[in-house]
Amino acid sequence: VQLQASGGGLVQAGGSLRLSCVASARTFSTYVMDWFRQAPGKEREFVGTISGSGYRRDYADSVKGRFTISRDNAKNTVYLQMNSLKPEDSAVYYCRARLGSNSLAWGQGTQVTVSS
Repeated sequence: VQLQASGGGLVQAGGSLRLSCVASARTFSTYVMDWFRQAPGKEREFVGTISGSGYRRDYADSVKGRFTISRDNAKNTVYLQMNSLKPEDSAVYYCRARLGSNSLAWGQGTQVTVSS
């Protein structure tokens, strides 16, 4: 499977962005999809996850109530809606596909920069 992430950019604090991640696999609906982010000089950190059906979602405490993950299995796409953005949300955002605990692929990353 190949993943293509997009939607990053420069936004002011308090603004919103929606990231997208498109998968090349026909079996997309069977994959758990995760979002991670990595800021300069920091380790990659978990942002959120969504089950294959979309019914189960979980988020890092730092983004709960501000970020929402959704997916459209007909379009092989997972989304990360980011609202009330803060400068500390600035990072390269990555999507990941997995089956259970087995990581299948990572997207190439998309840069999000939040100015104060």
